[in-house]
Amino acid sequence: MTSDIQRTIVVTGGSKGIGRAICKTFAAPGVGVYFNFNSLETTGRKTADAIRAAGGIPKGLRVDVSSESEVTDFFKTVFDETGRIDVLINNAGITKDALLLRMKEKDWDDVIRVNLKGTFNCTKAAARIMLKQRYGRIINITSIAGVAGNPGQANYAASKAGVIGLTKTVAKELGSRGITVNAIAPGFIKTDMTAGLPEKAASEIVSQIPLGRAGTPEDIAGVAFFLASRDADYITGQVLHVNGGMYI
Repeated sequence: MTSDIQRTIVVTGGSKGIGRAICKTFAAPGVGVYFNFNSLETTGRKTADAIRAAGGIPKGLRVDVSSESEVTDFFKTVFDETGRIDVLINNAGITKDALLLRMKEKDWDDVIRVNLKGTFNCTKAAARIMLKQRYGRIINITSIAGVAGNPGQANYAASKAGVIGLTKTVAKELGSRGITVNAIAPGFIKTDMTAGLPEKAASEIVSQIPLGRAGTPEDIAGVAFFLASRDADYITGQVLHVNGGMYI
């Protein structure tokens, strides 16, 4: 067990975008920030450097969240090294967009497997530890698409709607043990996932946002930090919409 870690945060999909911003926001002296990545290891190193610069203790591991065995091993490593898990942020997610009639079965399965099954796997693994602690904060990153739908994203919208249902159910199951479970539904956020949009399409989306701008990863990270704080002790089973008024 790493004796200098006083608080343990686990962030899935922490190597870039919203995940990296969350890791940086939670990083502080005495805080161990464990994150997984399933892409380029160089992006994981950048996150680790950012955590370290903020005084936190980073550890990034390549983990496929859709694999129960890999998730089990990941959380065992976290627990063996720190003896606790205070906060889990389920952020890992992918998109494979296409209109329904053109969507391949594999693209449907892959998105559901990572976004929904991955959240289930990690929540279950963390809950086992949090139940013994009688304390924990689980924060799931869903999406505006999960509540409003979005053409060309039947798989993504379905996965994120499923995350909302999972959030509400697990909040009811774990609440009596001092564990809160909430979700954040981002709107249009500047990340690698949205960077591929043509400039005209991005401008049209921003024009529909009452606050007049796209969100940033830090906008989401700040809400995650709030939900993990003592100020949010009496909030559970909720979906916080962080979208600049795009969905009201």
